[in-house]
Amino acid sequence: MKIHKAGFSVILVFLLIIFTVIFSLKLLISNVAIIYIVGGALLILLMFIIRFFRLPKRNIDFSDTQIVASADGTIVAIEEVEEHEFINKKCIQISIFMSIWNVHVNWLPVLGRIVHTRHCDGRYMAAWLPKSSDENERSLTVIETVNFGTVLVKQIAGALARRIVTYAKEGDEVKVGTQLGFIRFGSRVDLLIPLEANVRVKLNDKVIGGETLLADI
Repeated sequence: MKIHKAGFSVILVFLLIIFTVIFSLKLLISNVAIIYIVGGALLILLMFIIRFFRLPKRNIDFSDTQIVASADGTIVAIEEVEEHEFINKKCIQISIFMSIWNVHVNWLPVLGRIVHTRHCDGRYMAAWLPKSSDENERSLTVIETVNFGTVLVKQIAGALARRIVTYAKEGDEVKVGTQLGFIRFGSRVDLLIPLEANVRVKLNDKVIGGETLLADI
């Protein structure tokens, strides 16, 4: 299993914490059972952290007339909205909620060119709440495509997420399945797509980033 680069520093810091705690316990107490219990609990937590930062291999093969999922998770919203942060017109919003058990790598959903990126500070409400799209901390990536026009991807922090990583840069030519970034510990991704797109998923569907078809044209 590969580990995503976003997790290297977190895993290293936690390893140092484990060694420090175990070493301190050996100096301070003589009860070996307590040392084993604490050490075991810390190792289980380390295994969870390593699993969280896993980087799966994905079978990505889509055309420029298709939009794919930008994240693993559950579809929590499919609705027509008035987008007001960049596109400034009505769009279809498809929202994917990622629990702490999902892979948290984010993928670019379409082929095109990055025309705008922006990080917005905000709140840390639960990511499944509708108003988290506009009020939570988020990162915007806008892609200009040949067949879909403008597509906007929002990486949204959740109640536990405290760091959004975005690799996309303005001017980049990108293809479907390129890594967009990573969000730590529970979050949400919104895709704002044109009204004329044909949506191929429904509420509560489980989707796989880079593999599940969300819409086409």
